[in-house]
Amino acid sequence: MKDCLNSAVYNSKRSAIREFSALAKATPGCVALTLGEPDFDTPVSVSQAVGAALSNSETHYIANNGIAELREAISEYESKNNGLNYTPDEIIVTAGATEALWTAFFGIINPGDEVIIPTPAFMLYEEIVKLCRGVPVFLDTAEDGFQINAEKLNGLVNEKTKAIVINSPNNPTGCVYNKESLDAIHDAIAGKKIFAICDDVYRQLIYKEGYRTLAEYDDLRNQIIVVQSFSKPYAMTGWRMGYLMMPSDIKERLELIHQYTIVSTPAPFQRAAVEALKCDVTPMVETYRKRREYVLGRLDAMGLDINIPEGAFYAFPSIEKFGIPSADFCRRMITEGGLACTPGSCFGTEGYIRLTYCYSDEELKEGLDRLERFIATL
Repeated sequence: MKDCLNSAVYNSKRSAIREFSALAKATPGCVALTLGEPDFDTPVSVSQAVGAALSNSETHYIANNGIAELREAISEYESKNNGLNYTPDEIIVTAGATEALWTAFFGIINPGDEVIIPTPAFMLYEEIVKLCRGVPVFLDTAEDGFQINAEKLNGLVNEKTKAIVINSPNNPTGCVYNKESLDAIHDAIAGKKIFAICDDVYRQLIYKEGYRTLAEYDDLRNQIIVVQSFSKPYAMTGWRMGYLMMPSDIKERLELIHQYTIVSTPAPFQRAAVEALKCDVTPMVETYRKRREYVLGRLDAMGLDINIPEGAFYAFPSIEKFGIPSADFCRRMITEGGLACTPGSCFGTEGYIRLTYCYSDEELKEGLDRLERFIATL
């Protein structure tokens, strides 16, 4: 009967990040720098909020879009910290950014609609677009310092274009889009029936001043859907909490998809999310900053070229000079060098590898020592 399934599932691929992580686990003694998961524990106050909610018997159905207290807290937080003005009625609390992306894409894509995805990119975008019967269209940014080239973008926009995905800071490069890139996107879609899906899940993990998001362009407000998550900044990956922000008329339609997908996220976790928004993530960011400097210094000493990451916790060095496909490079590095990273091909860009620095100082040192020894053999 497996040949009777929805035909869209046959074109879907398993996560290559998980594949290489699993290969590392199956290799005795292998050090893995693959998963983008904070090595910090969830703040104690956040976990305690769940206990308090359970003690108060908050275990019943709640509003589909999230409890009023959480949506109000998100609205206030985004206005105060990010200058984004969305009312509580323009917010949907989701099961992480993944469900937020699914809800957004399913809500806007008709069969055959095209979605522009700047690469390198998290493979989730491509897979969800295909499951929604859309067509991923890739914009290669590698030759432009991982920024958006206006001419290349304009060459992809046509009557079938339904959306463009904006992920800044970016996974896997850690790059942050500059004003020129954002202006290029603005000019390409302004006034057209094209959505911008702003995946801003790493926004709180930045190492530069003057960060900007496309969501700040007031004339694009009716075209923008913002995706956010509690996972990365608050070390809450296992909690699966996130949210969507969008104009009320769009939200009225997308909330139906959310309602029929998961009903709502768990009531006690929503109390925890309210508490998370009160947490100061500066200490975590400073730890990542120090790790970033260490990683960049080590990679430079190895002679590996890299665009300096300005956010998130990823480094994306070039391995092009070795003349080895990135997947082969990473498999060999696991078996011969005892180190696991993720090949750039997993993100639609050959000639690079992604290593994450949300690991302990000891793990990073050992991993980079192994990387250095491995490339010395090539």
